Amino acid sequence: MSKLILTRRQALLNSTAIGASGLSSILAHAQAPAVVTADRARPGFPSGVQSGDVLADRGVVWARCDRAARMWVQWSTTPGFANAQRVRGPHAQEGTDFSARVDLTGLPAGQDIFYRVVWEDLAGAALSEPMAGHFRTAPTAARNVRLMWSGDTAGQGFGINNDFGGMKVYEAMRALNPDFFIHCGDTIYADGPLQAEINASDGSVWRNHVLTEEKSKVAETLREFRGAHRYNQLDANVRRFASEVMQVWQWDDHEVTNNWSTSKNLAADNRYTEKNVALLTARGARAFLENAPMRWHAQDEEERVYRKIGWGPLLDVFVIDMRSYRGPNTHNRPPTIDDDSVYLGAPQLAWLRQGLKDSKAVWKVIASDMPIGLVVGDGKDAQGRDQFEAVANGDGPALGRELEIAQLLQFIQRERVRNVVWLTADVHYTAAHHYHPNRAQFQDFEPFWEFVSGPLNAGSFGPNALDNTFGPKVEFVKAPAAGQVNLPPSAGLQFFGDVQIDGASRAMTVHLRDLTGASLWNTTLTQQA
Repeated sequence: MSKLILTRRQALLNSTAIGASGLSSILAHAQAPAVVTADRARPGFPSGVQSGDVLADRGVVWARCDRAARMWVQWSTTPGFANAQRVRGPHAQEGTDFSARVDLTGLPAGQDIFYRVVWEDLAGAALSEPMAGHFRTAPTAARNVRLMWSGDTAGQGFGINNDFGGMKVYEAMRALNPDFFIHCGDTIYADGPLQAEINASDGSVWRNHVLTEEKSKVAETLREFRGAHRYNQLDANVRRFASEVMQVWQWDDHEVTNNWSTSKNLAADNRYTEKNVALLTARGARAFLENAPMRWHAQDEEERVYRKIGWGPLLDVFVIDMRSYRGPNTHNRPPTIDDDSVYLGAPQLAWLRQGLKDSKAVWKVIASDMPIGLVVGDGKDAQGRDQFEAVANGDGPALGRELEIAQLLQFIQRERVRNVVWLTADVHYTAAHHYHPNRAQFQDFEPFWEFVSGPLNAGSFGPNALDNTFGPKVEFVKAPAAGQVNLPPSAGLQFFGDVQIDGASRAMTVHLRDLTGASLWNTTLTQQA
């Protein structure tokens, strides 16, 4: 395999002292030349590189080529690529939209890993210029941990506005140099076409300077779903962030269409010529899995999204899926769990309960694509009653989808699982909710926190009404003023969360941050024995 010849560059900074700006500088200099070939003959990187689902000894590296090619990955623990390891990856072909991924194994724990991806053209054997990236592996000893989370990218018609700086919240997150980022769903808006200009609700004009054919309409074909992912990857902030920060993706509704469930009916939506929601779901799921930098599950459930990311002795992240296994969106008040009220589903609930019970980590984070106690409506049913999109169904005892959550919370209490924190997005504002049985209708659980943050680059809404079933209390909220809805990103109400765990004290500090990275509110949680 002598065709892959990559020259080494001197490290600009010591690999143990990489600053936020220093890492980007290192990666820029890591784009070392390969075999001399005319640029037009080289394979290219239309979507940059990404890493995801990194553990202590392994991590996924993802990239897309502009043609059929073989993927090669070189990695090292130094930015100069000393003693680099070279791994032959799979072919990138039409069947995966020319995307490919390698699950690098045998990595050292608690290390900065530098990698370079090279494409080998299957037609002429020409090599691409290498594209560099970086991630950190999980530690095996207690040390400081920093993760961020948010959701909702390119929604409500708000795309790449160069006058605004593009999707610049990604740059604010990158500058804080987290260990990893959790994207809590709505990674795209397949149902959100883009046009050149939008007259925003605050009276401003939002301009989308980058437009593509696939994003000119709602996604119906597999090509259009893929195009929605490709669109976000055109943003320079997104590409830079993805090349430097490991990501953990989950999905929600807009990867397919708004509020989809088995009851979704598109008969009256003239934007769609394809009315088969199950077929749209299959195509949306395929495009999501092709683009998410995640480790695909085994063949027994190839499209499974729920999984655990272990991050050393201080943190386990349980990524759940509130979309794939739910029953129809209804009035949501059955007294038992049945085909209408199922939400997470029995297998996923069993996995989550066992994982929480078995976890030896100090903190157990449940990354959820939807909040627990916020009322999220979905129109009216045939009897004129409110329908619901999320867990909550209005004040009262646990009914409908709330029953699965009640069972989970009860299990956590009875098994004495400590230090469980929920992180979520979806509602397009940021908030801190504290749940306590003394305020609740269902009281068989221990108090816990749920932190909400988003959007990343979408319209701002909220705040939503609280449901008292599990006794939530708003400790902080930042949302549009009363009467204002769907504010553009330029209004400044774009948010992300920042979790920092101290390696010595084991305390968890949570910041809710705005578009610039400024902390709006924070709290410190101490470890329960």
